[in-house]
Amino acid sequence: MEVFLSYIFTIEFALLILVIATLKGGIKFVPQNRAYVIERFGKYSRTLESGLNFLVPFIEQIGADRSLKEQAVDVPSQSAITKDNITLTVDGVLYFRVLDPMKATYGVDDYNFAVTQLAQTTMRSEIGKMELDKTFEERDAINAAIVSAINEAAQTWGVQVLRYEIKDIMPPHSVMNAMEQQMKAEREKRATILESEGLKQSEINRAEGEKQAKILAAEAEKQEQVLNAEGEASAIIKVAEAQAQAIEKIGEKASTAEGQKAIELDLATKAIGAKEAIAKDSTVVLLPDGATEAGSLVAQATSILNVMNSAKGS
Repeated sequence: MEVFLSYIFTIEFALLILVIATLKGGIKFVPQNRAYVIERFGKYSRTLESGLNFLVPFIEQIGADRSLKEQAVDVPSQSAITKDNITLTVDGVLYFRVLDPMKATYGVDDYNFAVTQLAQTTMRSEIGKMELDKTFEERDAINAAIVSAINEAAQTWGVQVLRYEIKDIMPPHSVMNAMEQQMKAEREKRATILESEGLKQSEINRAEGEKQAKILAAEAEKQEQVLNAEGEASAIIKVAEAQAQAIEKIGEKASTAEGQKAIELDLATKAIGAKEAIAKDSTVVLLPDGATEAGSLVAQATSILNVMNSAKGS
């Protein structure tokens, strides 16, 4: 009896262990940013998201475990021919993530390999549309074109390409040497142009300086002439005013008896001086008929003054 009871207890214990193991296998904790693809009898059933989930033991099983994080895949170096028939070696990095775990599991056998191969073929196609110089200048355009082409084809794979970055573009050594020589020539050309522009600007500045100097000198000379003319005009006016005042004073004095006598004396003195000058400059001297020539001159001057005074008085 005891043997039978111990046998029963052993079977119950084994069944209990089996039930616990079965229940434990039916409970699944899905980590954050991961997804489990569940198959029922080998056919897709559903996708388990992060958290606590339950499976039907012996009926459902995990078909695939997919990461939903962003992934970086190194795209191997490859050869590409540009539009101007230059062979380049190009490599890059591809960033993508899984959007639909079911499509990533059943839509393609290996989505990592698929997107890498598609990136390589698209890169060769895009580089073939450009010349060598453009490939260095338009990396962003190449990256954007590769991302667009991969996303268009990867929709059925449940994968989204976030970005593609070209790491390096290596042309052949002969092309590198030619490019270095070209860059050297361009630098020398720019240096020569800058030097000539500097000389040109220097000559322009010097000519402008000379022009301004001449203009300023002409303006100064003109101003000096104007000032001189104004000074001379002012001096002439002053002289004329002084002479006018002198004549006026003489006229005032001439209206008196003393003034007329003074004028007669002055005229006689001047007449005698004039005759002396004529006698000195000429070898022939003409004597007047009258012996009192000086007196007649004085008399004539006096008569003129009287006429003027009478006219002034009337």
